[in-house]
Amino acid sequence: MKTDSIFYRIFQTDPGILFELLGQPADLAVGYEFRSVEIKQLAFRIDGILLPKPDAPDQTVWFIEVQFQKDPHFYHRFFAEIALFLDQHPHTVDWQAVVLFPHRNIEPDQTHLHRAQLNSNQVHRVYLNELKSSDVLGVGLIQLILTDTTSAVIQAQTLMARTCTQDQTEPKIKAIIGLIETILVYKFPQLSREEIERMFGLSELKKTKVYQEALQEGRQEGRQEGRQEGCKEGEERLVLRQLTRRFGAVSLEMKAQIQALSLSQLESLGEALLDFSQPSDLQNWLRSRS
Repeated sequence: MKTDSIFYRIFQTDPGILFELLGQPADLAVGYEFRSVEIKQLAFRIDGILLPKPDAPDQTVWFIEVQFQKDPHFYHRFFAEIALFLDQHPHTVDWQAVVLFPHRNIEPDQTHLHRAQLNSNQVHRVYLNELKSSDVLGVGLIQLILTDTTSAVIQAQTLMARTCTQDQTEPKIKAIIGLIETILVYKFPQLSREEIERMFGLSELKKTKVYQEALQEGRQEGRQEGRQEGCKEGEERLVLRQLTRRFGAVSLEMKAQIQALSLSQLESLGEALLDFSQPSDLQNWLRSRS
């Protein structure tokens, strides 16, 4: 499973989930927007940053990193990225950092060089396999990512039932159901989306009144140009980042074709590229949709 893209979508959809993982109220994210930020000097890119809006009462910047691979130099790079960001944004009021590890064994063994930061109240290390069972939807989503395929069926059904029984008639319900569906697509690559919908009862769930109300509200908000452009821009950055990691630098011509895609096409490309094995697969995909 491509954890980077999954977590990016989760935090982009609902930044409040980050605070839920830390045991804090989700509404702390109201004054923030989630971005993936490139530090141009050395072409570093931080997985995600919660940037406070200009009118937010709390101007703390939150750095977020998802680390699912063992890397002895991870902390060297992570704190270097933060230092470069602060150097380029000298008016930053305050900062906090959150690192998400699947379990403790992934964390670097040698941490003494960064003991001042790691022992401070500015850096939060979350070991996802140690999260306690919770009724909080955000925590449930993270646990679904980590669970094995055998348990995923029951856990996904429970999570979806919990989503619709909670008193929420807002686009967040539709977004969470969409995230559940996306996680299942990653966990069961041998199944089609239609088979996954039948297996987990997603088809029936989408017919419920609460889902349809959320869908309608989401469509109304999606008509707002600013929000739509923001979603498209974030999806575009994510797709280009995934392609760069897989095949190297993307040509200007190819980048222009990707930027011309609609939001729904970008989302489809984000899922399709997981099956690409060579650059020609991307060319064929773009050609088929031109």
